[in-house]
Amino acid sequence: MTRQPRSPREAEPARMGPLAKLPVFLDLHGRRAVVAGGSAGAAWKAELLAAAGAAVDVYAAEPSDEMERLVARGAEAGSLTLHRRPWSVDVLTGAAFALIDAEGEAEAQAFRCAGRAAGAIVNAVDKPAHCDVQFGSIVNRSPVVVGISTDGAAPILGQAIRRRIETLLPPGLAAWGGLAKRVRERVTERLKPGQERRGFWEHLAEKAFGAPPAEGEAERLLAEAERIATGGGDGRGRVILVGAGPGDAELLTLKAVRALQAADVILFDDLVSDEVLELARREAKRMMVGKRGGRDSCRQEDINALMVQLARQGRRVVRLKAGDPMVFGRAGEEIAMLEAAGIPVEVVPGISAAIALASALGVSLTHRDASHSLRFVTGHAKNGELDPTLDWRGLADPDTTLMVYMGGRTAPAIAGRLIAEGLDPATPVAIGYAVGQPAQRIAGARLADLLVTGAIEPGLPVVIGVGRVFEAVAAAAVGVATAGAGRGGV
Repeated sequence: MTRQPRSPREAEPARMGPLAKLPVFLDLHGRRAVVAGGSAGAAWKAELLAAAGAAVDVYAAEPSDEMERLVARGAEAGSLTLHRRPWSVDVLTGAAFALIDAEGEAEAQAFRCAGRAAGAIVNAVDKPAHCDVQFGSIVNRSPVVVGISTDGAAPILGQAIRRRIETLLPPGLAAWGGLAKRVRERVTERLKPGQERRGFWEHLAEKAFGAPPAEGEAERLLAEAERIATGGGDGRGRVILVGAGPGDAELLTLKAVRALQAADVILFDDLVSDEVLELARREAKRMMVGKRGGRDSCRQEDINALMVQLARQGRRVVRLKAGDPMVFGRAGEEIAMLEAAGIPVEVVPGISAAIALASALGVSLTHRDASHSLRFVTGHAKNGELDPTLDWRGLADPDTTLMVYMGGRTAPAIAGRLIAEGLDPATPVAIGYAVGQPAQRIAGARLADLLVTGAIEPGLPVVIGVGRVFEAVAAAAVGVATAGAGRGGV
């Protein structure tokens, strides 16, 4: 049986879960802010407020050395003025933001009451009960600004997240953000809302993750906007074949994540995890086009036709495949069909199941003491049976590591053929079920064990490794439940 591509599981992303705090971005340019206290912590907050363009009045009878140096240095965007006296209620008049580094709860409470009466937003350092807002960790690629909050539960975790994000965002992003700000008005005037504007901003976003803008980039961007406005090109979309890896979202490449977050439509395999799908743009339409051996599946012809149809509508289509799209994923057929239809196509590689299995076990597939070659084969031919055209004598080489995909049903025949070609029946075997997924399990065996019908449990995707590199796995000869690729062993 076959079925047309559709979305039998969740077609829409999950609803927004509860938020501990609502992230907002406050414009303080030209507005007055009051900082009460002269500690090093107050100095850091005063610097942030001034960097956001505020005119900051600091009230401190005994300012710290850090505060003295900050005020002496000044601020690029806003201003800093030091008043060498304690705060009082009257200094809060006209303040848009008021912050205090208070000695105790009583002073913090009094400051908050006074600040609210003056109409200011109030923050008390390290006293969340007296805060209207809280500061988080900041990634500054201004005008691109990323704020991170842990709701005060784990500030160090917030800083660790900030460091991780900083490694993902190139420094040149700030220049691209500034450039976008300069051309935005003209682009908005020239391009229609919807597909035209989206196409332009996606073009800019792709460039923003590369080199910083070169001389004359603004003119080139405006020329691109003009090309879009006048119907330049044929209105085609594009297709990106993306490797989703074995299931663990942390194993995706950065390029894969960017493709997911720019997609209009995602055609995903049955084996792609929900964890990976959650990284996609929330507005993207998700369509499951599952292909599983022995199960109700979409015909490849239907998937091909759907990709062409969507791309010709001007959509950005991501064909999301488990593992690597170029390893037993029929990517060659899809690429040939798209190129014949004149559809631009790109490939983003992913981690294949065989590599994920090796990583989960901590085993080198090409360990020089046990293997001089590595071969990937499919467990069955087009008719679902053992492929007689494979180089079985070469595959039976004891110095070769053999990785078999989709070999669950044909495992007895594979083992029999390898043994018939001279491979020792005691050759170690590793069997990986649902590798890289929450249900992952890895079992060790010997080649002769696969001769028994039912040696491979049905129901889960399986990859079988044969070779001396799996000796420790076979010696243990026990099933192992692991949390995901790289987090388990035998």
